[in-house]
Amino acid sequence: HITLKETSRRASTLWTMLSLWLLMLPCLSLVPPVPAEKGLEFPRYDGKDRVLDINDKNYKKAMKKHSMLCLFYHEPIPESKELQKQHQMTELVLELAAQVMEEKDIGFGMVDSHKDAKVSKKLDNFSKEEGSVYVFKADRVIEFDGLLSANTLVEFLLDLLEEPVEVIGNAAELRAFDRMEEDIRLIGYFKNEDSEHYEAFKEAAEQFQPYIKFFATFEKSVAKELTLKMNEVDFYEPFMEEPVTIPGKPHSEEELVEFIIEHRRPTLRKLRAEDMFETWEDDIEGIHIVAFAEEEDPDGFEFLEILKEVARDNTHLPELSIVWIDPDDFPLLIPYWEKTFKVDLFRPQIGVVNVTDADSVWMEMEDEEDLPTAQELEDWIEDVLSGKVNTEDDDDEDDDDDEDDEEESDDDENDDEEEEEEDDNGEKEDDDDENDDDDDDDDDDDDDDDDDDDE
Repeated sequence: HITLKETSRRASTLWTMLSLWLLMLPCLSLVPPVPAEKGLEFPRYDGKDRVLDINDKNYKKAMKKHSMLCLFYHEPIPESKELQKQHQMTELVLELAAQVMEEKDIGFGMVDSHKDAKVSKKLDNFSKEEGSVYVFKADRVIEFDGLLSANTLVEFLLDLLEEPVEVIGNAAELRAFDRMEEDIRLIGYFKNEDSEHYEAFKEAAEQFQPYIKFFATFEKSVAKELTLKMNEVDFYEPFMEEPVTIPGKPHSEEELVEFIIEHRRPTLRKLRAEDMFETWEDDIEGIHIVAFAEEEDPDGFEFLEILKEVARDNTHLPELSIVWIDPDDFPLLIPYWEKTFKVDLFRPQIGVVNVTDADSVWMEMEDEEDLPTAQELEDWIEDVLSGKVNTEDDDDEDDDDDEDDEEESDDDENDDEEEEEEDDNGEKEDDDDENDDDDDDDDDDDDDDDDDDDE
């Protein structure tokens, strides 16, 4: 079976190809395009090679030359023309990103896992996977585990260039912080930037940048609004109204990292382009509870609010983790999801998905016009967590359907055989009747001959 991750990567390649062709069309056209308004001139690949073929000779030089080095680690270039085109399009994504980020002192390169074996060995100090992008920043290696498009990659790199901790100094910035409900975020209150406890907080932030947002304040008024005490740190789960205060202040870097690793899987999280594969791989015993809902759609928005309510009421359950997918964010995957999961994504859905083979079971909504209540949704989730609802049941039903189909097929074959036998018997009876008629005719002829003799 092709896993959802593999299909998503293929979809990302297709999306990349479409995006690049749109960007390159003005370059290929014989007629110059209508000039864009100043300020909306999208970058177009200028044809200059900026992505290095990293090998043993230029590896160290590239690392020293740039403040950050972005490497695409890939398998040997395949012989298949289709796969070669995919590789070329990936290279074009990197070239366009390198062109855009040229002034930011970020280098780009490609490492062949077999051809550049010596370089590959030097990278053995971290877990690497073919087809992935890795960013080297100081003594850290950060994996880019998102949709491989120029837009998403550039956004990821720009986030890495920012300071690991953002300082909140007034009420307006605090309101912006409160609206970041989709992100895992931490905020701490410290005496000043020279505080050793703030330094530990900053060191911990670098370990999770850019996936987890870190904020700090040195203002007493802001800390009062957040009900934070000196050297205290609050941890916010996505979509949760109340934070969790990390116990045992003040905290060392190790204590903060340990707490975040233990609590980083949210009860409810959104699938996002920048970390979609990391999210999908973070399953619980091979399954995800997946909810599809369009936030801009009235029914989708209402369903999402119900989902948030259920998540907030059950955030104490460590085995509960729901992945919310807004289909509008992944238009290329909508046909695949609808075909694979056999659901209509124009209305809200929630189900259990096996990440290995994409088998799934979806909540049956009695009235298609009405969404489930929070209690109905909570009851269904309890059935999932208890194992009462699972994808194996779906396999059994499919097997039963197959067996029923086979039995029906056998019955049909038997019926056909019986009909054929009846037809054969009928033909034999007709033949016998014809033979009897022939015998009668012969007898009549004999009688006529006898009469002639008598005359």
